[in-house]
Amino acid sequence: MSRIGSLLRAARRSRNLTQREVAGRLRIDQGRVSKAEAARELEYSTIERLLAASGHRLYSAPTRRDDVASAGAAVRSHLRNGDRQRALRTFIQLSDDLAAERGLVRGVLCLAEPEPTGDPAWDAALAALVALRLNEERLPRPEWVDAEDRRLSSPRTLAVDAADPLPARADVPAEFFDRGVLIWADTLASV
Repeated sequence: MSRIGSLLRAARRSRNLTQREVAGRLRIDQGRVSKAEAARELEYSTIERLLAASGHRLYSAPTRRDDVASAGAAVRSHLRNGDRQRALRTFIQLSDDLAAERGLVRGVLCLAEPEPTGDPAWDAALAALVALRLNEERLPRPEWVDAEDRRLSSPRTLAVDAADPLPARADVPAEFFDRGVLIWADTLASV
């Protein structure tokens, strides 16, 4: 899925809308919405209309870094392909990208809720990472970050490498521990 496709899908899902509902609002066929979400290149007017049907607008931000929704889509793709190492690298890159931005730009990159990755631990980890990076700047968190479906009922790791030892409580950032994700704080430190 393209970056714009991820953005369109995230906008639609953030309002709990189906493709059929968006199509109905625009008086187009549901298949056109599906194609747009899968497309690599779209006309700006098409993007604008699809976002508006979901109650969103497109704004530019002074950054070239990926937002959380785009990174989440990449994590989902890597997990579907069974490549947890690449999923982790994408996650670490997102951490670095968010840490590199300051203030409002950091907040803007965290606004759109990423789609479910297919693994609740990774979904919770994305929310925890956003909470961590926004807390560093004392920025408000979007509602999706604190949603119950972004918390695990019992703590676990991201299961990237079975040989990895479990971190002690003191080695896990609070935002991750609170969501049941056991990840070493060092994993998030940029090298």
